[in-house]
Amino acid sequence: MSYSPYSSAPRPGPLRRAWSVVDSTRRFIFNLIFLVLLIGFVVLLLTPSGVKLREKTTLVINFDGRIVEQRAGNPRDQLIGELSGEEAKQVQLRDIVRALEAAAKDDKITAVLLRFEGLSGSGLTMLREVGGAIERFKTSGKPVYAWAPGYEQADYYVAAHANEVYSHPMGGVLLQGYGRYRNYYKEALDRLGVQANVIRVGKFKNFGEPYFTKGPSKETLESDKFLYDGLWATYLADVEKARKFPAGTLTSYIDQSIERLKAAGGNGGKMALDAKLVTGLKTPDELRAQLIEKGALDEDKKTFRQVNLGQYLSTLKRPAMGDGIGVIVAEGNIIDGSAPPGTVGGRSTAELIRKARQDEKIKAIVLRVNSPGGSAYGSELVRRELELARKDGKPVVVSMGAVAASGGYWISLAADEVIADAATITGSIGVFGMLPTGEKAMEKISVYTGGYTTTWLGAAMYDPRRPLDPRMVEIVQLGIGDIYKEFMSRAAAARKTTPEKIDEVAQGRVWTGAQAKDLGLVDRVGTFADAIKAAQTRAKLEEKSPVTYIEAERSKLEQYLDLFSTRVASIVGTQLDARLPKSIALLNAPVVADVHRDLSWLSEIAERGQKTGVPFAAVTHCLCEAP
Repeated sequence: MSYSPYSSAPRPGPLRRAWSVVDSTRRFIFNLIFLVLLIGFVVLLLTPSGVKLREKTTLVINFDGRIVEQRAGNPRDQLIGELSGEEAKQVQLRDIVRALEAAAKDDKITAVLLRFEGLSGSGLTMLREVGGAIERFKTSGKPVYAWAPGYEQADYYVAAHANEVYSHPMGGVLLQGYGRYRNYYKEALDRLGVQANVIRVGKFKNFGEPYFTKGPSKETLESDKFLYDGLWATYLADVEKARKFPAGTLTSYIDQSIERLKAAGGNGGKMALDAKLVTGLKTPDELRAQLIEKGALDEDKKTFRQVNLGQYLSTLKRPAMGDGIGVIVAEGNIIDGSAPPGTVGGRSTAELIRKARQDEKIKAIVLRVNSPGGSAYGSELVRRELELARKDGKPVVVSMGAVAASGGYWISLAADEVIADAATITGSIGVFGMLPTGEKAMEKISVYTGGYTTTWLGAAMYDPRRPLDPRMVEIVQLGIGDIYKEFMSRAAAARKTTPEKIDEVAQGRVWTGAQAKDLGLVDRVGTFADAIKAAQTRAKLEEKSPVTYIEAERSKLEQYLDLFSTRVASIVGTQLDARLPKSIALLNAPVVADVHRDLSWLSEIAERGQKTGVPFAAVTHCLCEAP
């Protein structure tokens, strides 16, 4: 019944009016989404399919964000990013490599331009893969140009492989080496009344260290020095070789940076040019003019004739079907159950391996690992499924990416062959558990806990509101110790040695891929392409046999139905950020993200044990990331 101000009918109550607003809003949102999808469908129908390449076209590859094995998030997240106008800050390594391989043979592609806007967090291994693809492209005789407003360290590694390297006159090249500084939370947690209660095996297993100390232990510093010195030596050697510099050129550039900058009048671009780190200094219009002169003019857009990475990939034919290699990507932290791309779900990744194992056209499996670890249980689910694939007669080759440590190393232990890059961060054979308690925090607000249980175990069971019972500590230590023994036993069996020998290089310590090869933790140093060739050889396949990525499929309906949950998460995140102390808000975003991530582990780890039916969660994580 409609309401009129002149009617004698009762006025709608506040709840009814509120529901009317909610209902109207709901209808508006659904109609808006339908309209957007309808417009998109019409545009798709009216837009000519495919990209038509013309002669003298330059392939432009923009590096902005991270190079990844697999795009993180599900299609829902990517769809929201597109609708909101946000560009994806990640590009798949396989896409770059495939495009460069095709462009080398494409008569219409006469040059490649690499543009940099900040290539962060990709890892040296990923950069080396891209550098190798650029070098292979250059054998075609076609030039590669690089340009950036200014080069950071990761940018410059890739750019160094170009024939000509240009920077904006106000830019330059920033090199600073490798290393890291962690946050240490012991005193902060003490003030809050929270105890981390870290229980670990392995003197180098320093994942939990930030929660119970005020600074790094000597073991941590020893391990970090050996690791980062090794990675930096690889970086220097690669760049100096690519740029044909004498050994020590980059070290001299860093050591004399103040004197060199003074000589250049404070101009970073001139400093880089004087040191011959760049070929020249060019503004965007000068670069554009050069590419038009060496290529061709696009009359419509008044710039050089070009095609971007996504457009060029759309012109390439899909690989031929037939007997071939199945590639499964294991990237991100390892959890027990299912997970979207960017995280390794123990169950979901095992299901992908099972799918490849049961596919008659997949004759061998390559597991591409880029993971610092996580759940020991989730890691074992993945390892076991690979073991079953080998029992079924399918060769398994592991290709290690930027990081394959702790749980990332565990899942690599059921392979016929393990190939790491020289710059891979691997090893970290160790286990820890963490049982945070906040009894003192509750006392601060005058809240106390009491009750009755029928057995001692019920009383000793982990409860974050109560002090940790020594008997519970003993139970966890025994469990952690058993999992460590299992880790070493599996590693020893895989590496054809003894647990005692593995223990000598284990203890939670991380190594570079080159160091791991010397220690017998991997079979050889090589690239992803080497892993594919190894799998083809073991499966007796031809070199040009198909390579198929085995990935989870999601229906369109699932993408649309999940759209709203992300909006809710966004609102919650905004509210959480608003409640951060103002002093924290003054720090830059990466610093806040680090603190948020580290402290989130306390609650996340406490919850993990409940899902596996044990009173604690065994974690195989290296707390390391690719520099």
